Amino acid sequence: MMKTKRRWIVPLLGIGLLLVLVLALRPSPVPVNTAEVVAARFVESVDEEGQTRLRETYTVSAPIGGFLQRVAPEPGDAVELGQVLFRMEPHPAPALDARSLGQARENLSAARARRDNAVANLETVQADARFAESEYQRYSELHERGLVSTTEMERARSARDRQIAARRAAEHAVEVAGFEIESARAVLDIASGERGPNEHGELAVRSPVSGVVLRRHRCCEGAVGAGEAVLDVGSLEDLEVQVDLLSMMAVRVRPGMRVEMTGWGGDETLAGTVRRIEPAGFTRVSALGVEEQRVPVIIDFDDPESAWNQLGVGYRIEAEFILWEGEDVLQVPTSALFRVDGQWTVFVIENGRARLQTVERGRVSGLVSQITSGLAPGEVVVTHPGDQVNDGGRVRAD
Repeated sequence: MMKTKRRWIVPLLGIGLLLVLVLALRPSPVPVNTAEVVAARFVESVDEEGQTRLRETYTVSAPIGGFLQRVAPEPGDAVELGQVLFRMEPHPAPALDARSLGQARENLSAARARRDNAVANLETVQADARFAESEYQRYSELHERGLVSTTEMERARSARDRQIAARRAAEHAVEVAGFEIESARAVLDIASGERGPNEHGELAVRSPVSGVVLRRHRCCEGAVGAGEAVLDVGSLEDLEVQVDLLSMMAVRVRPGMRVEMTGWGGDETLAGTVRRIEPAGFTRVSALGVEEQRVPVIIDFDDPESAWNQLGVGYRIEAEFILWEGEDVLQVPTSALFRVDGQWTVFVIENGRARLQTVERGRVSGLVSQITSGLAPGEVVVTHPGDQVNDGGRVRAD
């Protein structure tokens, strides 16, 4: 009996050792990440950062060259249509050096001498004019009595008229000499280069729109040139958003398309609508040094102003352009899809094993892809399948 038991023990030990060896050499299941195929709301969108701007910004510049008085309005101050924003006045005259000052004084003395000479000449001409008038009156009386000829009377009238014209010329010469004195005196009066307290000629520049001051280019008084910017004003009611999309994305956007805006600082999602896609793009270098063709897209706010009244000009916003959306759309993570022989495929987990399944992919939205055929809701697929995962291989959801 003991011999019979010993004969069975050796084969049993061999079979057990063989089972242990088989189990030891059997490959262990590959740990994988998985996701469930679901039917839920699907949104295909384009995300990009943008910034706010005004539809109309008014840059108020100096209309002429002159001296700018201090600009009182500051950024953020409300202004009304027609309100005076700043004032300008003529440039002060430069100070004269010692030589020029001496010449100005001599010019004033010479002008006074010319006026005295003109006054003396006027007195002489006035005396001659009075004598010519009396002579004419005397010849006129004698002509009426027939004592002088008509020729002599006409000669007296001509002499009187010449003296009257000479008197007018002398009077104008006195007036011109007076103007020369005033001009020479004005040069001496502004010789210090200071603006006089009684100077006039201020120019008031007014606001072209009701709104707020956006930027102040000049604050302090000083000389400005014609066309130099002083203030930027605009109405925040005309706030809009500009997003520079890649040209390959901009061609998919249409006017009237819905936009959801986040990342602006508030908790709410702001609604907007695409108003315009500009026809001309531009080149911008990315942070990685890559040249990109960008197209400006303009968005209008759909929410009332009270929802975004804390925004200003140049504020950052994250915009999501809704290209397409649907309910109960079958979808899987995009990382589960890969190509085999030109077809989209996934690994579906069935009874602990990975099964290769061919699918048809529809729209793609970021990390999620639409599946039009090949899968059913509730199935489990492998995400990020590695080289160790193969068709029929054992896997373990990690």
